Amino acid sequence: MSTYNDKQIQILDAAEKLFAAKGFEGTSVRDISEAAGVNLAMISYYFGSKEKLMEAMFSYRGSFFKLQLETMLSDKTLTPIQKMESLIDQYIDKLLSHQCFHLVMVREQMVNHNGFVAEQIHQSKKRNQGMIKDLISEGQKSGHFKKNIDVPLLMMTLVGTVSQIVTTQHFYREINNLQAMTEAEFQEHMRKKLSAHLKGIFKAILINEN
Repeated sequence: MSTYNDKQIQILDAAEKLFAAKGFEGTSVRDISEAAGVNLAMISYYFGSKEKLMEAMFSYRGSFFKLQLETMLSDKTLTPIQKMESLIDQYIDKLLSHQCFHLVMVREQMVNHNGFVAEQIHQSKKRNQGMIKDLISEGQKSGHFKKNIDVPLLMMTLVGTVSQIVTTQHFYREINNLQAMTEAEFQEHMRKKLSAHLKGIFKAILINEN
């Protein structure tokens, strides 16, 4: 359950959209107060500073980092490749459902100006990658997956592909002549195309044909 009240969430949502569009440095506290429909004093009261507001945003969106793998890893009814395919769909859904926050996170990883935020991202990457390594190890022990899988590179394939689509979706839409689609239709189209594309790549990399 969120520890933030409705007014704080209103401010956090407004800041998230502005940070995604203009960057942290390009967004002023006044911009945030106007977008959120609150006065400057309220932002200061709740968060203290723009930096602390950013930290609060990452705390609020903490579940964004967590790929829900624990239950899936222990599910004996699923094969290793079914678990990996579920992971792919979960990651796609997470990024497409929180595109503004994803763009903020990408920028933060590039500039790395906030120690708290950098540590949040770093720890989440380590946690997720550790569980994915366990999943791949399970598939290797059962003979489903090939040996010598480069887990970090595999995950960069997933993260990089989805991230590139999110950040350049207007170009993707144009070159594929999808302008007639509504936004909802286009998002669903991207979801399906990404899912099929990445599952094909992962199977080619992971599956032991012998």
